[in-house]
Amino acid sequence: MEPSSLREHAVSGGPPKDGIPSIDEPKFVSAEDVSGQIKPDDPVFGLATEGTVKAYPQSILVLHEICNDIVDNTPVSVTYCPLTGTAMGFERGETMFGVSGRLVNNNLIMYDRATETWWPQVLATSIPGSWNEDPPIRSLQEFRVIWTTWERWVSKHPDTQVLSRDTGYAQNYDRDPYGSYNPRGGYYSQEAAPMFPALSDDDRLQPKTVVIGARTNKGAAAFEKRTLRETKLIEGKLGETPVVAIYEPELDTGYVYQNPERQQVQYQDGHVVDGAGDTHSPEALPLERIHAFDAMWFAWSGFYPDTTLYA
Repeated sequence: MEPSSLREHAVSGGPPKDGIPSIDEPKFVSAEDVSGQIKPDDPVFGLATEGTVKAYPQSILVLHEICNDIVDNTPVSVTYCPLTGTAMGFERGETMFGVSGRLVNNNLIMYDRATETWWPQVLATSIPGSWNEDPPIRSLQEFRVIWTTWERWVSKHPDTQVLSRDTGYAQNYDRDPYGSYNPRGGYYSQEAAPMFPALSDDDRLQPKTVVIGARTNKGAAAFEKRTLRETKLIEGKLGETPVVAIYEPELDTGYVYQNPERQQVQYQDGHVVDGAGDTHSPEALPLERIHAFDAMWFAWSGFYPDTTLYA
């Protein structure tokens, strides 16, 4: 679907523009400082660079959806849409992003405060909005935010910084307005329908099934997360390009790589062995990695109806 055609599908999510307040001056604390605030199986969204390791608890971002941060001197936005189960990171340049109050395909529409342009989170591409009728079509530079649990993240990164509940807003971060991920219930349960009209009724999977989606200008592919967890490695295609998806057990996530030469790869004890017998971690194969992220199936298939599915 062309980004410019999505405006007519945008609906009000209820709160007005900035009714869900972004976090614009985030504070961070140590893992020890949040003892008792986060349960081991609670979701967090992890970010790791050579110089920075941070965790953004789902319990905080569910009430803000956008955290405008600075990582390694780069202005970024870490974003979360609870209705589509998508946590994504973007470089934001000189602007900041806010919550528009509008949704498309149940997905958060961000707006940038410099130009008032609308940005559907999953697409990472601008569309016309009520404050900017004809913006040039642009795409944001994305970076990986890993959806995992607090226990897994802090075990791998004990020195992590954690987004503080001291956000400047009087919010109850012990109450999720949509339900609960731990245990899963309310909106997040498999039985619950999307809250607003979806762009797709593709029934190859149940709507709330989690997939790891990857897309390029050549096409889109989705890998059912549960299947990848079980099989550890899935070979497929994205458009006409051979790809391979690899499971990473420490954080319960997956990575997708282009594999145009169809190089032989095998999964062994949490690592990947290539055709030469060299061993690599799942996040560091010597292949070109494609940006990928977790999403609910109905959301992914709505934005990418021609997606290939590996389930």
